[in-house]
Amino acid sequence: MKNLEGAEMTETEPTAEQPAHQHSYIANNTKGDYLKRLRRIEGQARGLQRMVEEEQYCIDILTQVSAMTKALQSVALGLLNEHMSHCVVDAAREGGHEAEIKIKEASDAIARLVRS
Repeated sequence: MKNLEGAEMTETEPTAEQPAHQHSYIANNTKGDYLKRLRRIEGQARGLQRMVEEEQYCIDILTQVSAMTKALQSVALGLLNEHMSHCVVDAAREGGHEAEIKIKEASDAIARLVRS
């Protein structure tokens, strides 16, 4: 690898320009999609607040809570899928302690999602 001046560079510690680990949602160009979904969910939350302030019918509010919950679950499952297909698979290929850590992280994340 060469630096901006064309001199040969060796692999060193990660810099601000070169992070140690590229998150899969960034590597897969899905960061914008996640941000768009989260902004939509944020709008749903504001709508729920407004519905409560206006004392709208409880069932209508619960319907919107359900829709927002489903939207959040969709984001969570997408992130989990990307984590498993990128981070966990890479760690499993390398094996050792790092693989055990990544598998436990994924397992714990799944357990949290199931409990919620």
